[in-house]
Amino acid sequence: MQLKFWKGRDLDFMGKRRKAMIFSGTLLAICLLAIAIRGLNFGLDFTGGTLIEVGFDDPVELAQVRSALDKNGFGDATVQHFGTARDVLIRIAPQQQETRNATPDAAGAAAGASQSDRVFQTLSGEASWNVELRRVEFVGPQVGEELTEDGGLAMLYALLGILVYVALRFEYRFAIGAVIALVHDVLVTIGFFALFQIEFDLPVLAAVLAVIGYSLNDTIVVFDRIRENFRRMRKGTPVSIINRSLNQTISRTLVTSFTTLLVLIALFLFGGSIIHGFALALIVGVVIGTYSSIYVASTAVILMGVSKADLVPVQKEGAELDERP
Repeated sequence: MQLKFWKGRDLDFMGKRRKAMIFSGTLLAICLLAIAIRGLNFGLDFTGGTLIEVGFDDPVELAQVRSALDKNGFGDATVQHFGTARDVLIRIAPQQQETRNATPDAAGAAAGASQSDRVFQTLSGEASWNVELRRVEFVGPQVGEELTEDGGLAMLYALLGILVYVALRFEYRFAIGAVIALVHDVLVTIGFFALFQIEFDLPVLAAVLAVIGYSLNDTIVVFDRIRENFRRMRKGTPVSIINRSLNQTISRTLVTSFTTLLVLIALFLFGGSIIHGFALALIVGVVIGTYSSIYVASTAVILMGVSKADLVPVQKEGAELDERP
């Protein structure tokens, strides 16, 4: 697919690869420092604790809810609106004193019930509020640790699988380039959440895994055209051939990314707070994935010295004799 405004254009993408490397290096350094210093703001899925959903007859200010909870020993509670100004989600970390003499399962149920009762009583005690308890969920710390470990392993297995797949389909330099681009995308997306302390929960983890798939799809399209041009174009350096391939696929890349972003922005704006993190992670991932498929993956292939000889199909011995009648 070639857009009309792009016909006849031949941009020197690889001529800007050094600037792109500096930009990517700076971006990765910021993200890694944010992850190391600030850390991720893990949600209830990973930290464990109690999730309480309450409803009010009239819109309520979050500052009033926090103040009421703080007066009754819930100063570390996280409070946010859920859909409307009358619906509130309250997240409370597990309290060890309530669970130390019980088994993990019994302790979890007891702690969740105790905390939800105390929160409900605290909010009901305010004369100006009519409160309805709608939902209570509890996640134990042990479950949260298992989810954290499993989530990290899921990303690792995905990257290893992609490394093997691309190496078999193309060539090992392309596989390494694809994985470098995917690691770049994952670190930037996670670093964005660490830098701005946005809650990182299971939907966000699912979005990060989806970013890996999306970015890989873009990269594979570019690599496929690079391989085709390496075999078809008799003249030209690897840089010029890769440049030509990027110009041939840029229209498809931009159209795909733009239409995907339209859907994600609509989800972020109108999908409700429950999927804000999911949509935001995908928005960041799609933007950075589009950039990495053009500059990071292709630049990595050039730096590893790919040449025409690496992509020429191997001629089997005796193939000409086999074709004779």
